[in-house]
Amino acid sequence: MNIRQQRIDMINQIREKGENPFPYSFSKDFTTKEIIEKYDTVLQPGDLRENEIFSTAGRIMTLRSHGKSAFLNLKDDYGRIQIYVRKDRIGDESYELFKDYINMGDWFGVKGFPFKTKTGELTILATEIKLLSKAIRPMPEKWHGLKDKEIRYRQRYVDMISNDSIIKTFQMRSLMIRYIRNYLSELGFFEVETPILETIMGGANARPFITHTNAFDTDMYLRIATELHLKRLVVGGMEKVYEIGRIFRNEGVDYKHNPEFTTIELYQAYADYNDIMELTENLIAHVAEKLHGTTTLIYDEKEIDFKPPFKRIKMRDFIKENLGVDIIEDSLETLEQYLISQGVKPEIKERGKYVDELWDLVEDKIVQPTFIIDHPVEISPLAKRHREDPRVTERFELIVNGTELANAFSELNDAVDQLERFKKQAELKDMGDEEAQLMDLDFVRALEYGLPPTGGLGIGIDRLAMFMTNTTTIKDIIPFPLVKPGNFEEEESLLESSEDKE
Repeated sequence: MNIRQQRIDMINQIREKGENPFPYSFSKDFTTKEIIEKYDTVLQPGDLRENEIFSTAGRIMTLRSHGKSAFLNLKDDYGRIQIYVRKDRIGDESYELFKDYINMGDWFGVKGFPFKTKTGELTILATEIKLLSKAIRPMPEKWHGLKDKEIRYRQRYVDMISNDSIIKTFQMRSLMIRYIRNYLSELGFFEVETPILETIMGGANARPFITHTNAFDTDMYLRIATELHLKRLVVGGMEKVYEIGRIFRNEGVDYKHNPEFTTIELYQAYADYNDIMELTENLIAHVAEKLHGTTTLIYDEKEIDFKPPFKRIKMRDFIKENLGVDIIEDSLETLEQYLISQGVKPEIKERGKYVDELWDLVEDKIVQPTFIIDHPVEISPLAKRHREDPRVTERFELIVNGTELANAFSELNDAVDQLERFKKQAELKDMGDEEAQLMDLDFVRALEYGLPPTGGLGIGIDRLAMFMTNTTTIKDIIPFPLVKPGNFEEEESLLESSEDKE
């Protein structure tokens, strides 16, 4: 008989004894963290606080029986603590139920008091116990030895059980988003929600996911950015808005790309990209300070300093310094020949495409937080032309450790210029550029009603969380990343081979 069937039989036997193996609730007074903070430093080995009764709950991670007593390790979302169960404390009936039907992996509630063992380990001596949920499956003993990491992402719930650090990473991500919201609220920003389903996708250059709505019998797109709807709200009179939401781009998967990801986009009326640069560096520094108490973080064995101000350098100057070509002055032929010499053969012969390819050759040379500014107009269809050089735009990208962390502009609010930019994107689409933006005449119409001078910003939440948690792959910061579908039977076979044969 396999373990799963044994556990199912246990559930039936528990019910026959008049107990519910899946009760509806449990009153949990303290988390493991709160218990440790309250008692660990004040109790000495051998000390006990028999009059200080409280309850806690979690999953049983280890279990060692010694006849009429047992030690178990209880895990909740903050940590672990040892529980001591004795027959003479909880009574014969409860102890027999515990001994016969409680296993590692079960959810377990306990009421008791704290003491320290002679070896100095903080422990709860149980006076009452309660099974909260009977686990049918045992925990895989060699989960982290599995060669197929995709299984760990598909079954994240098991990965979280086996690895405490994953929960801490997700908690850190949640705190980071909370601090961002609080910071922007203090600055007078309002959080809004914009459509995920769109009839015209825009706001970025990317391949979309296409779906179908039965209500109108028409194809629609999952949004690739929130930009155009947020700017419509500024046109309508909301001067400081932002949205934290999911974005969908039908593109590749690697250590810093997931087709479904989270961004924050914000727009501030009467601001330009200089104002937004200052906001960006101050926001990120604030988050780092709140999470870690410092702006200097370790990421991938490198020391990254997020203390403002960040370095600023023009895209044109950085590429020329590193590659020896001028993306503004050099001819298309010169740029093309250089790319070919580097083993890059652009599919579309257009300056903007060449600039993108050239930038890809140098982006990873940047380690410390750096604002790359003043991108060419050809690669910035939604950014305002630079006030001193109309060949470039008032745009910046924040690059950290070779990764784009943020993108921002002085927003283009000239409706005539915007229409011409959209027409250029349409030409690229006709040339075969699947990432070119679609013509959005309603957005142009919105601009014709007047968009005030506006600064906009987009930050990749997942990538920012990677830096804040020293996580080097985006899959480890997203609870359920997109992975290749697996075969259920094959995964079962692998897991069965790693299970703890109790």
